[in-house]
Amino acid sequence: MKRLALLFIGIMVFPLFSNAGGIVTNTNQSAAWVRMFARDASTGIDAVYFNPAGLAKLSDGFYISLTDQILVQNRYISSDYEYLNTADFEGSVFAPLFPSIYAAYKKGKIAISLGINVIGGGGSATFEKGLPMFDMSASDLVPMLNSPYDATSYSLDAYLEGSSVFWGYQLGVTYAINDMISIYAGARYVSAKNTYVGHLKDITLNPGQPSEMLAADYFTSAAASLQPLDAGLGGLVTGGAGALTLAQAEGLGVITNAQRLALEGGLTALGIPTATPIGTAYGFVHPNYTKAAAASVLLADQEGDVEQKGSGFAPIIGVNLSLMESKLNIGMKYEFETNIELENSVADGKGFAIAMDETGQKVYMYNDGEKVNSDMPAMLAIGADYKLTDKFSVALGGHLYFDKQANYGKKIDNVYVDNDKLINKGLWEFALGMEYKVSEKLLFSLGYLHTQIGVKEIYQSNLSYTNSSNSIGFGGAYKISPAIELNLGFGYTTYQTFDKNFDHDLGGSGTMIPVIESYDKDNLFIAIGLDFKLFGNKQE
Repeated sequence: MKRLALLFIGIMVFPLFSNAGGIVTNTNQSAAWVRMFARDASTGIDAVYFNPAGLAKLSDGFYISLTDQILVQNRYISSDYEYLNTADFEGSVFAPLFPSIYAAYKKGKIAISLGINVIGGGGSATFEKGLPMFDMSASDLVPMLNSPYDATSYSLDAYLEGSSVFWGYQLGVTYAINDMISIYAGARYVSAKNTYVGHLKDITLNPGQPSEMLAADYFTSAAASLQPLDAGLGGLVTGGAGALTLAQAEGLGVITNAQRLALEGGLTALGIPTATPIGTAYGFVHPNYTKAAAASVLLADQEGDVEQKGSGFAPIIGVNLSLMESKLNIGMKYEFETNIELENSVADGKGFAIAMDETGQKVYMYNDGEKVNSDMPAMLAIGADYKLTDKFSVALGGHLYFDKQANYGKKIDNVYVDNDKLINKGLWEFALGMEYKVSEKLLFSLGYLHTQIGVKEIYQSNLSYTNSSNSIGFGGAYKISPAIELNLGFGYTTYQTFDKNFDHDLGGSGTMIPVIESYDKDNLFIAIGLDFKLFGNKQE
């Protein structure tokens, strides 16, 4: 089915906001993480997520941890496409509530643990002034209609708000083989929900007049003026007169003199010689009529209202090693891939129309009931924590995400493709943290995290891009009582600008224009957490 893609609205189908960690996986899962980043060898209550095998090092008792984070992300996109009204576009993501909840019961060699957290997404993204992908199709109208219609400008009202939350529910058991080795087996259930609400309206241009007019009205008028000529020439081609000129068709009695004069008038208005064979003339007129008719529909005001829901399940295993009389602790965790299939729920006519098919029906980006993959990749985490002195310790951590093997539901030319078409290698991270105990009650920490992406250039798009980054975190912990500890953390992430080079098809005309888009962003984390020991002996 041939599609006339005159207007494109692209929206990713996996979390809009990955706070820290992999492309779609959040690892900022405790206040202690925010203040030092390297928690992969943790033996505290946040080990429920970071190092579940390390829970064997807790003293016997029942533990609960409650953390919330305030997350702010700014997104910056610039484009050098010459016809855009502006080169710079900004979006904001704000998550005032980003909870992590952990519980563990330790008795003897066994610990049972529960974790509830936002394992993916977790924010709402708002683009108040649109994005290059919104503007480019509208801006194409200016050079396409510059001659002979003298269009010199365009405008539009584009708005998109998207939210995404992937809740993770983790349950598992830790067993201490001996004082040195403990193991973990568990699983996580993920419940995913994405929503996209927006509009694209008031697309205007100024063809041959000082004041602007709605683009949809312009193309409705253009289609109306082309329709008689298209129908007349099309009927002659269907009747077998395509090789004749209009004059020859009149001479053979196929058309009347009045019909010939009317059709020739239409050809003259379009700059087509009247002696052109009818089939050749129709080959020019019909595509233009079809495009004008389609544009009159696609450039009209439209709204989007899409909800996606799905779920998945992944096993998790871990090993903890306690060496050198417990001065050195090593944690290892492997999370299997979470296969998630999202199902679209689309309000009637609000699936973001992007094209018209040959029958004149709208082609939507999202269709009600359609299913699409939105996997979370397998992940290997390894960390170490070494006590240099009784007061000072250093921690290291590394993560490898198996992005290439997962399926993120990405599209190329509106066709779903596997990740190996878009990704060269998995994203990896390196973390370094330091912690200093000022007293039995108070400690301070500092951390650094580097993230290195492995995506191909074609992966990046306006709403679905990932960048290599560097983060710093700092904060501290204070024991309010032997059973209650307060954690505070502050973190900031800067990203390396990613430049994407591609060729833009000018209005579907086949004229390719080179474009460079630049993607950048930054993150701010503020976290507060309370860890409780409700009963049991004092932690060792």
